[in-house]
Amino acid sequence: MNLQLDNLRSAYLSGDITPRQLLLQLREKAIQLNPDYHLFIHLLSVAELEPYLRALEGQAIADLPLFGVPFAIKDNIDLAGVPTTAACPAFAYTPSRSATIVEQLIALGAVPLGKTNLDQFATGLNGSRSPYGACPNSVLAQYPSGGSSAGSSLAVALGVASFALGTDTAGSGRVPAALNNLLGLKATKGLISTAGVVPACRTLDCVTTFTHTAQEASHLLALTARLDPLDAYSRRNPAWNDASAFGAPRPFRFGVPRDQDLEFFGCEQGPRLFRQAISRLIALGGEPVSLDLSPFLEAARLLYEGPWVAERYSVAGDLMECQPEAVLPVIRAVLAKAPAVTGVDTFRAQYRLQMLKTLCDQALQTLDCVLTPTIGRPVTLDELHEEPVLRNAELGYYTNFMNLLDYAAVAVPSGFMDNGLPWGVTLFGRAFTDQYLLSVAHALQRQQASAASAIGTASHDRTRLVVCGAHLEGLALNGQLTRRGARLLERTHSAAHYQLFALAGGPPYRPGMLRVAQGGVAIAVEVWEMPSSELGSFVHGIPAPLGLGKVQLADGRWESGFICEPYGLAGALDISHFGGWRQYLGSLQ
Repeated sequence: MNLQLDNLRSAYLSGDITPRQLLLQLREKAIQLNPDYHLFIHLLSVAELEPYLRALEGQAIADLPLFGVPFAIKDNIDLAGVPTTAACPAFAYTPSRSATIVEQLIALGAVPLGKTNLDQFATGLNGSRSPYGACPNSVLAQYPSGGSSAGSSLAVALGVASFALGTDTAGSGRVPAALNNLLGLKATKGLISTAGVVPACRTLDCVTTFTHTAQEASHLLALTARLDPLDAYSRRNPAWNDASAFGAPRPFRFGVPRDQDLEFFGCEQGPRLFRQAISRLIALGGEPVSLDLSPFLEAARLLYEGPWVAERYSVAGDLMECQPEAVLPVIRAVLAKAPAVTGVDTFRAQYRLQMLKTLCDQALQTLDCVLTPTIGRPVTLDELHEEPVLRNAELGYYTNFMNLLDYAAVAVPSGFMDNGLPWGVTLFGRAFTDQYLLSVAHALQRQQASAASAIGTASHDRTRLVVCGAHLEGLALNGQLTRRGARLLERTHSAAHYQLFALAGGPPYRPGMLRVAQGGVAIAVEVWEMPSSELGSFVHGIPAPLGLGKVQLADGRWESGFICEPYGLAGALDISHFGGWRQYLGSLQ
């Protein structure tokens, strides 16, 4: 059965199946799969499922956005009454309360199916570092599932859950998505609560989702991105990143790593697949821009070569010291240097990271997103066995920097290798541009499916602004834009439905643009893009009779821009025939 959210909801509404019937069928399917794939550490028993199923009885489907939706939970995320192991039996505990994100999903009608396997203490990107068994790939068993959210990716890929929760510190929500043909959303740090999650690195951890489509991920994010008083690292989701921001992207600029920064570790097909992904973004209206990835990659190296390994040790260190045999040898090896990390080391690394973030933020300033491969080269289980640390590090080449630099990221399916193994790319961007990144991902997925999608226009943390007067580039008030980090996108004209007036007063001298039913002309304008966080202070400084409203451009688009209230035209001079403010000013010289 197709378990995607819209399809499942339709099945429930039509009466084709009930949540009880579906969950019991999926449980049996998971039992059959588990000996080969080791995807579940704890599959809920029929008795454990019963309270969740009973709670849905008598509920209206329309009242619960996730009515009867089966989901899986990575076993470092708490589910009340079920042991949390973090793939380490000696560490296990049974929580009395579920993690905040799990509570949210259950309240929305979703039903947990079980706790999934992972690389022990979420330390790994391959899915083979678990005493509960290595997780093979869902397509080719000689490859790993990817990790650390191994079982969660398999639960969705193998069709026993509509979506699954993972976590991501270094790429654990993205690498498994790429290897299993899934959409992996690593939202901005703090958007999804981590209360009730066993930390890997508390300051960096994110809860992630695995879905088949970007549209499903967008829906889940909109439902769960809430400020949580139980999570000291929780952050409020700004209005520009709510559900309304998900839509069809307008022409955009996307960063592409320089050739010298790309690394495919000997994979001959990777460069071709990546070039194809670039071409698809161009076909969607994207303009590729060369990006120096070196500061991003330097930041990535800090995650395991720097003091953040000590943050991981703060979770497992006590157990390693008193029961070293309880922790897998490869995990002990990764964390072994942590006790030697000093406070001086920590601060020096933080200073370096801040410098690198400044460089990286500057590089992203004029980009809407960045495109990279998700992994350079898939590695086999045999290769991981022979060189577990090196091969794992290769899997994190494009992922390790993301949370250190506080960026949002989406792993998107993008094709298949010649042997049938899935291959994917990652879209990343500034914090709180999650819905925009999902919009671009959605466009990629729809493009590959050759299908249209009736959705609105995508938006992110920048607001477009049409200016027609003193704010034009180089004129008296343009500094009010540039000081706020705005940049010029285009010079164009309004639709031929406006009149332009030189208003009384000044300096500074200003025009007023008025939409009219008859006698209008096209007015020369500029479209600027401003950080949305700066818009409030800009609007506050606009004097009457001017204000911001919607302005129609020559190509039919409607954008926010300067308009004038009719009362302000008393004593004003009609200068429409000049066709623009610059032309009028030129006539005065």
